[in-house]
Amino acid sequence: MINIQTTGRGRAGTQARGEDTRRRILEAALDLFAAHGYEGASTRQIAEGAGVNLPAIQYYFGNKEGLYRAIIEDIVADTERHMSAVLPRVRAALDDPEATSAELTELLCQTLEAFVTVVTSGPQVESRRLIFARAEVEETPGLDRMHENGMQQIFNPCLALFARIHGKSEGDPEMTMRTMALIGQVVIFCNNHKRPILKAVGLDGENVQLMKQIVREQTLAICRAVAPEK
Repeated sequence: MINIQTTGRGRAGTQARGEDTRRRILEAALDLFAAHGYEGASTRQIAEGAGVNLPAIQYYFGNKEGLYRAIIEDIVADTERHMSAVLPRVRAALDDPEATSAELTELLCQTLEAFVTVVTSGPQVESRRLIFARAEVEETPGLDRMHENGMQQIFNPCLALFARIHGKSEGDPEMTMRTMALIGQVVIFCNNHKRPILKAVGLDGENVQLMKQIVREQTLAICRAVAPEK
């Protein structure tokens, strides 16, 4: 019995060390991929940053692309976790023919505020914001997954709400462009987080709440400005 328990503890300890190693590799890789891009970051740099030997990357992730895709999956999971509170209510409202414009507009604001939380919270948030920004301009293995998830979790719900509020089709080019502009209010903070203006302001604490307030105010103003005539 003693031997079995010891073996169990040993196995648990080995598993915990393995998970710690895997996590350190992911953390080092996220910072390096964010700073230098997929092509610019080498597996040797990542191994040195994580304090592991080079074969550890192959052991846990297979290769550089596997590691990159694992980072993207972590970001996708984090996005889904933050959006999960509002999206079921969005779907229910869109399925309800009696939902009012005021209710739909409030859900649109809440969806955008949840996206603000995605890009301003959690560990290594600056690196994750930069990965979001790279997803807009780079064609790198794995970024297609992030783009698809962003469409599913953020763009499509906002488009559906905005079109429904204004009594238009989701296929209307105007609705698509206006939704892009709405979401751009948040995306701009991903693209510019290291520039002097935003560095001076910061995105912590009260400023995140201020960001949400501004996004809400501008969204309400846009919805009013393009509301159908009664």
